[in-house]
Formats: sequence, structure tokens, C-alpha cells
Amino acid sequence: MDKIIPKEVLIRRKKKGFLIALIIFSSIAFFFILFRIWIKPSVNRSTIITSVVETGSIENTITASGEILPEFEQVITSPINSSVQKVLTEAGTAISPCQAILTLDKSSAQTEYEKQRFQLESRQNTIQKLRIELGKSFYDLKSNNEIKELKINSLKASLEDYKRLFRAGGATREDVARAELDLKVAQLEKKQLENEIRSKQQTMKSEMRESEIAAAIEENGLRALKRKLLQADILASRSGVVTYVNKNIGATVTEGDVLARIADLNSFKLSGTISDSYLDQLRRGMPAMIRINDSLLHGKVSNISPGIQNGLISFDVMLNDKSNKVLRPNMKADVYLVTDSKDKVLRVANGPAFKGNGVQEIFILQDGKAIKRAVHTGMSNFDYIELKDNVREGEIVVISDMSDFRNAKEINIMK
Repeated sequence: MDKIIPKEVLIRRKKKGFLIALIIFSSIAFFFILFRIWIKPSVNRSTIITSVVETGSIENTITASGEILPEFEQVITSPINSSVQKVLTEAGTAISPCQAILTLDKSSAQTEYEKQRFQLESRQNTIQKLRIELGKSFYDLKSNNEIKELKINSLKASLEDYKRLFRAGGATREDVARAELDLKVAQLEKKQLENEIRSKQQTMKSEMRESEIAAAIEENGLRALKRKLLQADILASRSGVVTYVNKNIGATVTEGDVLARIADLNSFKLSGTISDSYLDQLRRGMPAMIRINDSLLHGKVSNISPGIQNGLISFDVMLNDKSNKVLRPNMKADVYLVTDSKDKVLRVANGPAFKGNGVQEIFILQDGKAIKRAVHTGMSNFDYIELKDNVREGEIVVISDMSDFRNAKEINIMK
């Protein structure tokens, strides 16, 4: 027969079980802490990367991207509206000055040239005809003026005769008045004719000048069209390599369309882009380092684009060694622009252990252990980072990623 357990006994049992559990949990935590103290974390020496603290120079850099391009590239465009008739050179071919690349169909332009030439000849004939007509008209006016002059002289003589007759009683006062009137009319007619001659001279000059200007415009247009026809045989103006050619025979091209590109592959430059957040640090003449695979080239920023596109600034770098054998057209490259530099600073190789600037916690190898130490970092680039304090020259710094040991003060180094 079951017995009823008193309530006091149940309470004592619960307290005893709770006390036992607390003792067990505390013991486990205590031994875990002792284990962490006695058993330090360890890492194999071959799995970490280290660098020796040394004294040297360092450059502070900002990172950009770039593309290698020929320093000189000639772009050949179509001089006329035409079509591709014949391709004489393929892309990738070395070419010499005056060597033909392609030819265009010139028949339409040649027809237009002949049309304009006939128009110019017609204009020149018109000018010659106008010159003859104006000359004749001017001669007629001048002859009439001379006739008027003779008539005036005759009227003057008649007036004097009438005055003498009037004094002698052989003529009336009306005869004298009529002779004076005839003389005045003739003089006014002569003055009118002289004004007409001057006006005609000005008109002649204006008409001739207008016709000559029109002829000169047509002649310049004809000369320009002739020059374009000569350029329709697309020739290289310099030696280099054809990097592009429009080889679509029969394709229609308009004036200004690109037909070919010729590059000098003995001389290169770098075209780079960088975020516009670095605009205040970017300047012409600043040093630049270009890394292509395992090669490092140097140069200077030669040009900065004034505009910003999609948050990027474009710039050009003039390379010190423009003909380096590693350079190839359209190669991608990492660009490091030097914003500042220092000499005689403590530095180590840059690595994943360093996260930005300011205070960094790093590990220093010492007596078979890696001991955590806080240091202040300064300038940095893709090769080195400056350590401002709490290190000495010759000490060995772990530069590989040690984020797994962020809570450890010391790490045993296993050989």
C-alpha cells in the first residue's frame, strides 16, 4: 500500500537536487576555465605568414583600375558618303606610311565633283559677261557725260552771243532768259548724269564682288571635294599595326564613319578610372604604380578628365617605360596612385592581418609563441604598411588572417 510522502520531504529532495546540479555545473565551468588557462591555443608554423619589421620608405596609395592602350592611335574616317569597295589590309597587319588599307566607291562623289566644276565654270562665264556688260554701260554713261559737257559749252557760247546782241539791240530780254534757262537745264542734266555714273560705279563694284565671292565659295567647295576624292583611297599616314578595319565590302558608310585604326605598338599609355570620392586627392603629375601580373611599372598622371560618369573619374598615366615587353593593347591592370610618402619608417609587408588604419591587434613571434600586441598603423600600400609604435626593428609579425584567435592573448607556435 502506497504511502503519502510528506510535503516537507519533497521540498528537501528538490533543494538537494538543485544543489547537486549547481555543484556539477560550477565544477564544469571551473575545469573549463582551467583548461583554457593551462591549454593555450596553438597553430602550425607552416600555416601562417610572417614579415620582419624593417626600416624603409613607404608610399600611401589609393587603388584604381586601368587599361593599357597604344599611346598613339590614328583613327581614319570616311571622307565622303560612299560604300566599301575593296579591303586591302586585314586587322593585325603591320603597315607602312602611304600603304593602302581599303578603297571606297567614288562614282557618286566623282559625279558631284563634275557637276560642281561645271557650275563653277558657268559662274565664271557669268562674271565675265557681267564685267563686259557693266563696262559697256559705264562707257555709254561716260560718253553721254562728255556729250553733255560739249552741249553746255555750246549753250554758254550762245548765252554770251545773246547778251552781246541784247546790248546792241539785236535780241530781246526773252532771248537772253531762254538761253540762260537752256544752260541751267543742261548743267542739271550733267550733274544728274555724273551722280548716275558714281552710282553705277558702286553698283558695278558690288555686283562684281558678290559674283566673285560666290565663285570663290564654289571654288573652295570644289577644291575640298577634290581633296576628299583623293582621300577616298584610304592610306596609312604613319607606320604601325592595323587594329581595326571595316571589311564589310559593299557596306554603306557616311562621312565621318570610322574605317580603320592604326596603332603604334612600340609605345603605350594607361587609361584609368577611380571613384569620384578620391577627386580631392587626384592631381596631375602624381606618381603611379602599375601592377601587371608579377611586373611593377611606374609612371605619372598626365591628364584628368573634367567630367564624372557613373561615379567614376577618368585619367591617363604616362609610363616611364612605354615599350616594356609585358605591355599589350587592352590589358587590364591594377593602378596605385601615390598620395604621400615617407622615409625611414618601421614597416612590414601588408597582409590580411591588417584591417584599415588606426589601432590594430597583431601577433608578434617571440620564444615559440605568438603574443598579441596593439599597434598604431599609418601609411599603407599593396606591399607595405607602416607600424608607428609598440614594435622594434627585427621583430617578426604575423601578417596572415588571425581572426580565429581574436580572443587569445598568446598562441603556441608548433613546428
